[in-house]
Amino acid sequence: MSDLIDNIDAKILHLIQSDAGLSVSEISEQVGLSSSPCWRRIKRMEEMGIIKSRVTLLSREKLGLDFEVFVAVKLSLPNRDNMEKFEKAVARMPEVVQCAVVTGAVDFMLRIVTKNMHAYEDFLREVLLSIDLISDVQSRIVLRQSKDTTAIPLNLISNAVPRL
Repeated sequence: MSDLIDNIDAKILHLIQSDAGLSVSEISEQVGLSSSPCWRRIKRMEEMGIIKSRVTLLSREKLGLDFEVFVAVKLSLPNRDNMEKFEKAVARMPEVVQCAVVTGAVDFMLRIVTKNMHAYEDFLREVLLSIDLISDVQSRIVLRQSKDTTAIPLNLISNAVPRL
């Protein structure tokens, strides 16, 4: 387990990453603390940066944004300046919901969400490929998500969190 958190902290984190809308009293009841110590633990973990934010997850499908693509991007010259320029450009693209620098034959993996194939093609041609730094793009269209979670595997740092 991490030196930063104990088993009770891990239980709190497990609960709030499953449902950020839980009240402090609901969390404290489930971890066996009174509300004040539970609230202090949550605040401490926020101040430490362990809890980065609390968000609401939206249904892409219900919003009509159910076309998802993983895109491997190779830069022409992958030096530090070009990688930073690419990352800054990608940060301004709302369609790109994730961007990771990776090892191997490509430099970046992007996760892109759009309305449909035509919207993706427009994005690819008009936005992504307008970046002069790119030498190759390989798209992988997602047919179906078999697992989609934002949860961090807390069981790897604490025995208090059950393996689900």
